Amino acid sequence: MGTRGVPARYGGFETCVEEVGQRLAKRGHEVVVYCRRVEGDTEEPPADHLGMSLITLPAMRRKTLETLSHTALSVRDARTRRPDVAFVFNSANAPLLPLLRMWRIPVVTHVDGLEWKRAKWNGAGRRYYRAAESLAVRWSDALIADARGIQDYYSDRFSVATDYIPYGAPKLGEVGHDLIAELGLTPGGYHLVVARFEPENHVDLAVEGYRASAAELPLVVVGSAPYADAYTRRIRQLAGTDGSVRLLGGVWDQLQLDQLYGNALTYVHGHSVGGTNPSLLRAMGAGTATSAFDVNFNREVLGEHGRFFGSAADLAALCEAAEADPEGTRRRGRAQVATLDRYDWESVADAYEALAARLVRTAPRNKSPDE
Repeated sequence: MGTRGVPARYGGFETCVEEVGQRLAKRGHEVVVYCRRVEGDTEEPPADHLGMSLITLPAMRRKTLETLSHTALSVRDARTRRPDVAFVFNSANAPLLPLLRMWRIPVVTHVDGLEWKRAKWNGAGRRYYRAAESLAVRWSDALIADARGIQDYYSDRFSVATDYIPYGAPKLGEVGHDLIAELGLTPGGYHLVVARFEPENHVDLAVEGYRASAAELPLVVVGSAPYADAYTRRIRQLAGTDGSVRLLGGVWDQLQLDQLYGNALTYVHGHSVGGTNPSLLRAMGAGTATSAFDVNFNREVLGEHGRFFGSAADLAALCEAAEADPEGTRRRGRAQVATLDRYDWESVADAYEALAARLVRTAPRNKSPDE
């Protein structure tokens, strides 16, 4: 609970739930996923997906209340289902954890990244997220960190251990190019950004850096955001009208999205406050050379094969260098694939399964929320 649910078509949490959940279901576990109805979707939500049972519940369509309101209804429903373990994604849901504990349901919180650093939250929002981190530490039976940097943060700030379980990375192989041809694109003929339009993902910096370069290939931008009108306007203004920056909005066809990843000359990754990011892993699994915003999370994943930027000028130089040596750029992209064995979804599912089994054996099922 705590995510938008599956089928996964939004972000890292949803991808994790889909990949792990379907594997646990294949192993004979009963997996229930709480989902939100997508705004504007007129179709009846499915009751199951890849062996998982889906419970679709409403949510308040406000930035500050959407996640918490939906999770509150999910928690209420879980009381009647009495799961062996509840995996709660996002520490923002921490105020609801005492209810699960009161009902003797062991709780794992996937803490995600440093949510309080996200620019979309004002002072009150940031204070809430800082407090929620503390509550998640206090009221969870276990914590999951998907990056070593997040694990270090919780160790340094709270002196608490976390279970390090990263995301998995698909190795896409040959993806074809017929669906990008429909967009007027050719293999190796563009740079790519895939991100929600949020300031900490630096989509504006990616566009600004590209526009400042002498790059000749277009920049293709995939993404949008439900609560970021002002930021979206800024990106559109930076993109201009000459067609060199193409804003595609959301792309929900996974095969077409994989073709966009797999045929780009470079992938530009601006995420800065999350942990291990599935979009970054997908680009690496597609063998696409990556230029990433220079933070420890991205360096942890990319290692020696990454190229890093902290300013528009840095990115402009990286775009120009990639186009000046396209074969070297492609070799660097292919070299990334060999480093991805540590990001394997089967191993990730093993870790979730083992953690659940551990809590079934050891979690204090009669502990008071006030203890």
